[in-house]
Amino acid sequence: MFSLHDKQIIEDLARKQMEIANSEKMKELRKLWLKSNTLKAERPMVTIETWTFRGEVIPSMMRCEEEGARKIENTLLCNIANHILFDDDTVVRDYFPIGIGRWLLPFNIPVEREYSKNGGVGHHFKEVITDLESDFHKLGKSRYHVNTMEDAKKAVDYYNEMLGHIIPAKIVGSCYGAVPTQNLLHIMSMETFMFSMMDYPEKFKEMMDMLTNDYLEHIDVMEKSGVFVPTVGDEGVGQGTYAFTDELATDKNTAKNTWFFLDSQETVSISPDMFAEFIFPYYKKIMDRAGLVSYGCCEPVDPIWDNCLSKVENLRKVSISPWCNEEAMAEKLKGTKVVYHRKPSPNFIGVGSVLDEEAVRNSIGKTAALNKGRSLEFTQRDVYTINRDIPKVKRYVELIREECEKNW
Repeated sequence: MFSLHDKQIIEDLARKQMEIANSEKMKELRKLWLKSNTLKAERPMVTIETWTFRGEVIPSMMRCEEEGARKIENTLLCNIANHILFDDDTVVRDYFPIGIGRWLLPFNIPVEREYSKNGGVGHHFKEVITDLESDFHKLGKSRYHVNTMEDAKKAVDYYNEMLGHIIPAKIVGSCYGAVPTQNLLHIMSMETFMFSMMDYPEKFKEMMDMLTNDYLEHIDVMEKSGVFVPTVGDEGVGQGTYAFTDELATDKNTAKNTWFFLDSQETVSISPDMFAEFIFPYYKKIMDRAGLVSYGCCEPVDPIWDNCLSKVENLRKVSISPWCNEEAMAEKLKGTKVVYHRKPSPNFIGVGSVLDEEAVRNSIGKTAALNKGRSLEFTQRDVYTINRDIPKVKRYVELIREECEKNW
């Protein structure tokens, strides 16, 4: 299939991944994640989310020549890059994961984006709904799809023909993500979204109910198809964390044996009471279907904790973003079964060419001290450049660990 040159590179990388995955260090890391997720943490966990800046890291490591081989090489390098470059708590798998594809198109409205002529990540969503009342007829029934287990098995066979003799492929489950308010901001402006709650409150609730029911129907179809493979190990759970748990069953492919992820960054400007009326009841219906839930992205969760999130019995992780009141959430989470999932400011390693070690120590030390002895995670995400300085990121991980050791 590939040249001998490319084949040798790919197989060497596959063997390297298996060597790391089966190391004593990785075995211990899996145990630490399980203890952290089940509220018996031995130390805080640290991960660096790299997909936003991999272009500064992976290409220079690649040696394959053919396009198809380079795609596989890229995947294998991404699998081990965190471990060999940053030494964080990213888990290296001893298998090649094959997921079961699925998608949901809210209201059956295609999402259209306009990008800056100068390139980059900035973009604008083209509005389809400009006035909720007059445009309500445009909100159709969501379209969705779920691949079959047979599709996944074919993918396993295809992969194993290439590298199965080194790293076996395995069908794995994945976190079920639901972000209803983000879906709405893909088809209407923020102004329309906000004013609709005031101008057409009943229409807004009807819209939320429609979308929620479509998510629930999608979940039902996945359950009936038997494709909700339990997420209880090194499966990703949105926002840079893992599913390790011994609290979910592994013998039934149901939503109740799966982690869900939800967030609502788009509602940071509304009051807690409005969130409780217009958003939370619908989110709660989806979360109630899950085994365990991880909630939140960049939005501060402290304003909606008391009257909303604290009522989610299966909530296990909550995002503590740079815009969140750290002290308040540390106090609110005392005595709960919720992991304090801290997202430090991306500015530490994403802005400037020199790491401000004092600022990092002050920030991380504060978080560690607020959460002495209880399950705590640090996930660094939303970094779009590291100025090609890999040692800076590795030093950042070292600083987090040093401050946790002193203050946690």
